[in-house]
Amino acid sequence: MTSSIVPLTLRPQPLVSVVTPFFNTAQYLAECIESVLVQNYSNFEYILLDNCSNDGSGEIAEAYARRDERIRVIRCAEFLPQLPNYNRALSQISTASQYCKIVQADDVISPDCLGLMVQVLERSESIGLVSSYWLWGNELSGSGLPREICTIPGRECARWFFRTGNSIFGTQTQVMYRSALVRNQETFYNVCFGFADLQKCIEILEHWDFGFVHQVLSFSRVDEASILGKIQRFLPMDMMRYVIAQRYAPVFFEAEEAASVVARFKREYYRCLARAALHVPDRAFWRFHRDGRTAIDKHLMFDWRYFISALGAELLWLASNPGSTAARALRFVKKGRNPSSAILQSTDGAPSLTSLQDQNDESPVRG
Repeated sequence: MTSSIVPLTLRPQPLVSVVTPFFNTAQYLAECIESVLVQNYSNFEYILLDNCSNDGSGEIAEAYARRDERIRVIRCAEFLPQLPNYNRALSQISTASQYCKIVQADDVISPDCLGLMVQVLERSESIGLVSSYWLWGNELSGSGLPREICTIPGRECARWFFRTGNSIFGTQTQVMYRSALVRNQETFYNVCFGFADLQKCIEILEHWDFGFVHQVLSFSRVDEASILGKIQRFLPMDMMRYVIAQRYAPVFFEAEEAASVVARFKREYYRCLARAALHVPDRAFWRFHRDGRTAIDKHLMFDWRYFISALGAELLWLASNPGSTAARALRFVKKGRNPSSAILQSTDGAPSLTSLQDQNDESPVRG
């Protein structure tokens, strides 16, 4: 394989559906829209879906639509949480479009983003999605694939992800999908799972190949008001990896290696929970993890024995490393609470992952 990007043929450019769902994003929306309109690739429609904004975002979108006929503004009468709203926006793409790209309302893409991604997708009808490097705040993300690889069989890409733990997919802004995959599903994203974008990428790789552009093609803001920002205190990443591995490792590996992959992510996840338990987190923490574990597989229950073992190992480590960790252990003892009691109290009254998504859509970022 080679990393060089070949030019498109002389036939008409494939139509790309670009979609930006938004809610109260007046601060960022113009910059987002302009980053799409200055693309070197011209054959695209641009759907701006207003999720009941009241800060002037809708008027900004309408002003751009009057200047560029490729823009279609849809003003919604019903407010939806973020992931259901994304599904609603994707349902509006043209039946003629071949490729589809979400650009989140507080993100921007580089001028050659659409063109370079289309070039990779045009290499083979077997490619279902494509990604690239991106800036996450000031950090470069998406690296890991060898430079000479720009297409990779989907199942091989999924196995590489599980073996290395490296994510080359990013958020919705970082990927472009084949439109047929979007149109073939009534609900594209799993609205119960906060990491539905990653889940969707893994699902696609079961039957489709993956493409990658070795250039920085997008910029995503790090914002505490986004879904990811709101849930950082719940330490979500290890949970996400474990849940995804539990559900999809058996799809991509033989039984023995699948079990090994799941065991590794489970060990990392329960170690994370044990460390968190020493700080006696509130009910919201445990409810978040309960909801996250069962969002994909309702039978994936809490493993008490594994947790107690992980907690014991963590306490043993603290006892054998009294220096810098003494203060942590002392705080735990002084509180005089059993971390398992916090789990038992994780019942009604604490916010679920779904309610956190609802809260996010009441904040002035994304859509």
